[in-house]
Amino acid sequence: MVHDPSDSGDVRTSGQILTFRQRRGAAPPRRPETVPEDYADDSADDLAQYEDEDTNVDYRHRMLMNIIAVVIVSCLVGVGVWIADTIADMEKVQDCAMQGRQNCAPIELPSKK
Repeated sequence: MVHDPSDSGDVRTSGQILTFRQRRGAAPPRRPETVPEDYADDSADDLAQYEDEDTNVDYRHRMLMNIIAVVIVSCLVGVGVWIADTIADMEKVQDCAMQGRQNCAPIELPSKK
């Protein structure tokens, strides 16, 4: 009878170790290209003209712009929710009519007091 290592309960004896040899003629990994020093200096000088010192920051104006941005985004979200709700209602009415039902859009009468 032949002994099958997969039948034994010991995991250490049933494993097999594979060795990976490096291929012949394989090129060594390439190093990333570096940026020339003169190019890096030019780009740093070009961006210096756009820098703003901390002393010129108008925080009141920034806060006002942030509040305006929040109001505009809130309005856009509100309009988006309203449009989605309107489309959903129209879809329900259209599905009802396509199924051949009647009274899909009930008419609301004013209540008598």
